[in-house]
Amino acid sequence: MRIFMLGWEFPPFISGGLGTACYGLTKAMDQLGMEVTFVLPRMVESGYATHVKLLSPSSWTSATSFKFSELKNVRFHAINSALEPYSTPDAYRQRIEETLRQKQKMHGSTISAASQLIAGDDYSKDMYTEVYRYAAVAAELAKDEQFDIVHAHDWMTYPAGIAVAAISEKPLIVHVHSTEFDRSGEHVNQIIYDIEREGMERADKVIAVSHFTRSTVISRYGISGEKVEVVHNGVEHNGNWSLAETGINTNEKIVLFLGRITMQKGPEYFLQAAKKVLEMMDDVKFVMVGSGDMMYRSIEMAAELGIGHKVLFTGFLRGEDVQKIYKMADLYVMPSVSEPFGIAPLEALNNDVPVIISKQSGVSEVLTHALKVDFWDTTEIANMIIAVLKYPPLQETLANHGNFEVRKLRWKDAAAKCIRIYEETLVAV
Repeated sequence: MRIFMLGWEFPPFISGGLGTACYGLTKAMDQLGMEVTFVLPRMVESGYATHVKLLSPSSWTSATSFKFSELKNVRFHAINSALEPYSTPDAYRQRIEETLRQKQKMHGSTISAASQLIAGDDYSKDMYTEVYRYAAVAAELAKDEQFDIVHAHDWMTYPAGIAVAAISEKPLIVHVHSTEFDRSGEHVNQIIYDIEREGMERADKVIAVSHFTRSTVISRYGISGEKVEVVHNGVEHNGNWSLAETGINTNEKIVLFLGRITMQKGPEYFLQAAKKVLEMMDDVKFVMVGSGDMMYRSIEMAAELGIGHKVLFTGFLRGEDVQKIYKMADLYVMPSVSEPFGIAPLEALNNDVPVIISKQSGVSEVLTHALKVDFWDTTEIANMIIAVLKYPPLQETLANHGNFEVRKLRWKDAAAKCIRIYEETLVAV
């Protein structure tokens, strides 16, 4: 079977969980013999030359085709676009202006305003218009591809999925990794909500990453339950590491937060719990890994709470640095306000780190050996942290049983479920 897949990001172009999920799912599909054409909005820069093999030269207006040597049946097309995962309209505009400045430096251009750049063929004047321009380019690209089904990941690619499905007359699957209600709470961006709803309505099938998300799709977007299938994420299993390999030696216990530092992930609840823990025990450090629009506010909050010296902000980490930080940690805490799934707790358990997760997360559906708590209950979060750090048998039991449990969550199983959905959809249409 041949799949035309549309995603926001893919390693090494990665800034969050969606890229991790796309990689795991696509790699598993490749191993199961599926042929995948993966399209994403990204210029391939020379810094990634060691990771990819270019199939066609890049230019200012064309898509770049490339392959990863480890994936035999997968080809990639990177469409030149300023779209980025987890972006906002303001961030998009700033990126356009920065692109303009770089172009002026390179070419000695006399262009003096961003509007003159975005009037061209490569970028649109705002993020929402760019989403639809990107959709048009993807549809044009699809004319030269052979495929049986279209699979679009999250809202930025839904219009592209709709356009490709329409021009090819192939079935459309949309994959919901997160909704606007997860990202923004009750104060949703109406334009994004409308794009999400249209994508779900126009799709032949909707894949949700958890029953938690499936419920949101049905209740908030009015999608028929018969149309929505649940496929839980998997985890990429790692080899064995030793703590000595990290080069870190500390007598302090380390409690880890790893994720985007945004409202959705609950960083303020992590810090409030940290304050309560430090009132009871001193030999603890709290490490916050990630970046996001609440990062500077979180730094200020740590200072206001009087725990700034006990909280370390690392910024965004990738690759081996992520593995090292897991190996440092004694405990991982995910106090997400609304988490459709949550891959990081699986990664933590895969590295023998016990986890505390919010009950408001999809991953709580698949983990038994994890401590679960309401995100807002910072007293209970603190009590759980203290219990794990003070009682090694509890820490060891959670880590060992959780590690065994997470090994049953394989991307191959997720890919096989997606393929079953493809086959059923093709028969139905």
